[in-house]
Amino acid sequence: MKRTGILNRQLSGALAELGHGDGVLVCDAGMPVPSGPRLVDLAFRAGVPSFDEVLDGLLAELVVEGATAADEVREANPAAAGLLRGHFPGLELVPHEELKSLSAGARLIVRTGEATPYANVLLRCGVFF
Repeated sequence: MKRTGILNRQLSGALAELGHGDGVLVCDAGMPVPSGPRLVDLAFRAGVPSFDEVLDGLLAELVVEGATAADEVREANPAAAGLLRGHFPGLELVPHEELKSLSAGARLIVRTGEATPYANVLLRCGVFF
């Protein structure tokens, strides 16, 4: 049994399969999930687990070279916008509809229980060397 890190077996296994350039969408409970990408649904109840909690756990295990979020997050969810800017100084912002389109090309989608609007980010995996 793992001692630390992500203990969810589906999520831990999916992370191990990612490669350079792969996309990982971390999303709130309301984001439409396209068919195609592998989905790990962590949502338990509204707000559990939270977007920031899941994002922090993923960032502890992934190398991320870029991130994209919905432009609407700045006005509709300043807390999530601040969190994203803190983690990703070069955060790319696109219209929400474009983020939804981009999510279809993700390799993995991690759905949280987050119940605030636009708490979504598409991560682009990097390499550790």
